[in-house]
Parts: sequence; C-alpha cells; structure tokens
Amino acid sequence: MTRPETMSMMGHLEEFRSRLMKVLLAVAIGSVIGFYFNEELLALLAKPYEVAVPGATLTYFAVTEAFSVVMRVSVFGGVILASPVILYQIWRFTSPALTSREKKWAYPITAVFVSLFIFGVLLGYTALERGLAFLLEFGGDSLTPLVGADRYLKFATRFILAFGIAFEFPIFLFIAAAMGAVTSKKLRENRRWALLIILVAAAFITPSGDPMTLMLMSVPLYVLYEITIIAIRLFLRK
Repeated sequence: MTRPETMSMMGHLEEFRSRLMKVLLAVAIGSVIGFYFNEELLALLAKPYEVAVPGATLTYFAVTEAFSVVMRVSVFGGVILASPVILYQIWRFTSPALTSREKKWAYPITAVFVSLFIFGVLLGYTALERGLAFLLEFGGDSLTPLVGADRYLKFATRFILAFGIAFEFPIFLFIAAAMGAVTSKKLRENRRWALLIILVAAAFITPSGDPMTLMLMSVPLYVLYEITIIAIRLFLRK
C-alpha cells in the first residue's frame, strides 16, 4: 500500500489557497445563475412563510433591503449549485493524508456527499413550513406577524443549510472508519450514545424546537447512522 505523501506547511497553505479559489469561483458562477433566477428562488423560499401565514407577504423596511434580499437569494442559490464542487474540493484537500487505495474513493464519496447534502436541503425546506408555523403560533391572536424579507431569508437559508450540512455526518464516519479511527463494531456498541447525540444536535440545529421538526431531522440521521454501519462492514471488510 502506498503511504500518504508528505507536504510542507507552505505546501498545505498553497493547496488550501488553490482549493479555496476553485470553491469561490464555483460559488461566484453559481451566484450569477442564482441572480438570473432570483425571482423564482425568492418565490420558492417565501412559499413556506406564505403557507404558514395565509394572506401574508414579505415586506422590506429599508431602501437597500431589496438589494440585500436579492444578493442573499443569489448567493444561496450559488452555494447550492456549487455544492458538488465545494464538497469535491474539501475531499481533495484531505487527499495528501490518504493512501493511494483510499484516494480511489474520491468520486464515489463525493457523489454520496452531494446526494446527502441535497437530500438534507430538500428535507430542510419541507421542515421549514412546520417550523415557521410552530414559532408564529406563539403570538396567538394578539400579535400579527409582519416579517421583514431580509430577516426571514436569513432564518430560512440558515435553517435549510443546517439540514444539508447535518446530513453529511455519515460520510465523516465512513472516512474515520476507512482511516482506522472507528469500527462498525464500536459504532454498534455506541448506538444509544449516537441516538442521544443526534437528538441533542437536532434540537440545537433546528431553531423552532417543535417535536415534529426535531423528528424530521433526527429520525433520518439515525437511519443514516445505521446505514453507515452496514456500509462500513460491506466496503471496508478487508
């Protein structure tokens, strides 16, 4: 087995700069595309709020807020579109620490990386409506929600991206197993701790805190934990 190649500190910094530039370029290109479709993206992101508060529309309270909203939506779209490049560059940045055999997993793992991220984003978007309804119900009939577009989009995009990022954790478990840090047996023995950590993390990540949103994140994450154990046993048996 070929051992990982060594690299100096300057080499690491140069590698990091190269990967970062590629990520920024991908996000910039994606953001341009997102800007072109900003009205469609904004309508898509506003829909959960309009469903949670029937008849309500997003408003803005400052002259520059509309510009800020369009830029935020464009960059959000750019990050989603650039996610395959971002995740691939993250994986490639770790390649000097991997053996030649482990590097062969680059494309399959990147494909799973992207699939899990997109799945998490879609699930986060689905959960957003429920989370908004739960939060806005606290006002009762005495308060009428009048939410600014910029603040709403900050909440919505962070909420959705949090789901996407959280669903990447099985990949890191798999990589840790590939590098010998954990085993499928150890993961099986620590199921209870894993479930507790998933529940705590889900409660922290989902700001609404309602049981339904908590379950929408924690149940798929635990299922992915079990799938990861099976994948480790099947693919890393040797």
